[in-house]
Amino acid sequence: MRNFLIVLLGPTGVGKTDVSIIIANRFKSEIISADSRQFFREMSIGTAVPSELQLETIKHHFIRFLSIGDYYSSSLFERDVLELLPGIFSNNHIALMSGGSGMYIDAVCYGIDDIPDVAPSVREKYVKRYREEGIEGLRETLKLLDHEHYEKVDLNNYKRVIRALEICETTGRPYSSFLKKQKRKRDFEIIKIGLERPRAELYKRINSRVEEMVRIGIEEEAKRLYDFRNLNALNSVGYKEFFDVFEGKISREKAIELIKRNTRRYAKRQMTWWSKDKEIKWFHPDHVKEIIDYCSVRCTPLDSP
Repeated sequence: MRNFLIVLLGPTGVGKTDVSIIIANRFKSEIISADSRQFFREMSIGTAVPSELQLETIKHHFIRFLSIGDYYSSSLFERDVLELLPGIFSNNHIALMSGGSGMYIDAVCYGIDDIPDVAPSVREKYVKRYREEGIEGLRETLKLLDHEHYEKVDLNNYKRVIRALEICETTGRPYSSFLKKQKRKRDFEIIKIGLERPRAELYKRINSRVEEMVRIGIEEEAKRLYDFRNLNALNSVGYKEFFDVFEGKISREKAIELIKRNTRRYAKRQMTWWSKDKEIKWFHPDHVKEIIDYCSVRCTPLDSP
């Protein structure tokens, strides 16, 4: 019997959690989370972690399993998911992975390319430049050296910008050229389902979700994590804006406005990441029946009538 991994992806705020629960119930599957911001146990409100009821209803993997100081990467995620899947497939020929972290999803679907090591001196050069000049100059350099990656990377994440620049300098090649993944053969088939909404509808949902996060306490959560603000895990929308409030740089009202704007921009970058992937079948989140029918046809075992 063939095994299938259904990959449910889409931008932040589109409604992946609710749809994933319905799909998992229908196929009696467990859910593998591919949202890197939900990996950390100290971050819940600002990362829209599924509710306790949802976590109790369906078994989830890779939710709040790390501490904010732990190192983790897309290559480790690839390794861990590939080690997990045989156990899931021993009970069910269908597994479900759901999330919005394109790099982590691609790692499982395609594999991670071998990227050369970088000399510490090269990395330190860009780190020093960031400390002295800020991130804007690094962004402009990346735009010149690797416009393709510039269009995809989180430009507010200085570590990811520096990573791309140091690879460009070390190899003389665009960083994006190492991400042209030659699809590695997996012993399961992959069905990609994308969720999308009209832009105005998605942005309205994002704005409403930010307001709900504020209502239930993201400001207090950020305050508890303020002492750890320099960790990469906390270079995330929703936290860094409130860190600026605590430092007197902006008002609380401005922070909420920026969280909405930056979340919308993040959603746009997510869609750009997937825009050229022809394997994705796109649906509106309200069309769950059509999604299930689409998956059911493709996941039918060969020996079924």
